[in-house]
Amino acid sequence: MFHRCTPHAPSTDHGGDHDHAYHIGDGKKHFTVDIHCHVVVPEAVAAMAGKTASPMQARAEKNALTDEINKKQSVDLVPKFTDPQVRIKDMDRDGIDVQAISPSPYHYNYGYPADATRSTCHLINDRIADIVGDNPDRFVGMGTVPLQDPEMAVAEMDRCINDLGFKGIEISTNVDGKELTRAGLEKFFAKAEEAGTLIFMHPIGTSFEDRMDDHYFRNLIGHPLESALAVGHLVFDGYLDRYPGLKICIAHGGGYVPSYWGRFDHPWERRDDCRVNISKTPMEYVKKLYFDTVVFTEPQLRHLIEVWGPDHIVMGTDYPFDMAEPDPVGHVNSVKDLSEADKALVMGANAAALLGIEVPVKS
Repeated sequence: MFHRCTPHAPSTDHGGDHDHAYHIGDGKKHFTVDIHCHVVVPEAVAAMAGKTASPMQARAEKNALTDEINKKQSVDLVPKFTDPQVRIKDMDRDGIDVQAISPSPYHYNYGYPADATRSTCHLINDRIADIVGDNPDRFVGMGTVPLQDPEMAVAEMDRCINDLGFKGIEISTNVDGKELTRAGLEKFFAKAEEAGTLIFMHPIGTSFEDRMDDHYFRNLIGHPLESALAVGHLVFDGYLDRYPGLKICIAHGGGYVPSYWGRFDHPWERRDDCRVNISKTPMEYVKKLYFDTVVFTEPQLRHLIEVWGPDHIVMGTDYPFDMAEPDPVGHVNSVKDLSEADKALVMGANAAALLGIEVPVKS
């Protein structure tokens, strides 16, 4: 029996636009949604050539072997990043009915002039809209916005949701080194809360480089650390208290926080500096969040489900990077003693509720 630390399962009233039926593969028990998968738009990469970048934006890998592997991967994976038909074949192979496609984190561009980033956001979001429009039974869209300019960010979010029909916005864990809670984004978060827009938080590299040059540590350690810092600020700066209706999903199983949340709660009762902006235990705020399944091992995924509840875990892959989970459905199926009803939540129903899409019924 799994303990649910959250009191409510997702609503069955998904809202949204139901003009078409979503795909469900033959012979499958459950509708499946991959909430964590990326698209690259080459025109957006080319558009930034020659633009002035901040020091953080301009950082490059210092480890020669890591740089070589990353460059090779960026070439080898072009068809998967750019060709929807290649992607759909991989989805069919892996048992994925629908992908919630979001931009590659390399597309954030927060360290460039805001007007240049707004232009690339338009290119990226329009391309995602085209992919979804051509394959509406297989994809839903999540966009990117120029977070370095809060007014532009709100305007582009409005365009994504109202004009392009997107279901969410992908953001990084910081804005060119500024914490999300210290970057003037109050209107952005308020608007996302009001509109019920999913925020998918995904790090890119790390702001702590000096000890992470070797062994791909910028990703292996840097990504979960960045997510932990972002969640910490959202909790302790009071943003999850101020905007209680926010829907936020954290990539890579939420980083380090979901596995070590007791270190947030313990000092809350003992230190004034951990209670400045919040009136409840940190656990009460963290349990509002959603975490994807990209944690690779059965014990880690089982822990996420046991502590945070099967209603707050959503299936993801990180497709098509080499850090992706290669068997997302099998990964969920591997969890010991997980009921079929809870598998249905994790594999697709939770994501459908967050994204406002209809869960198809098999005939």
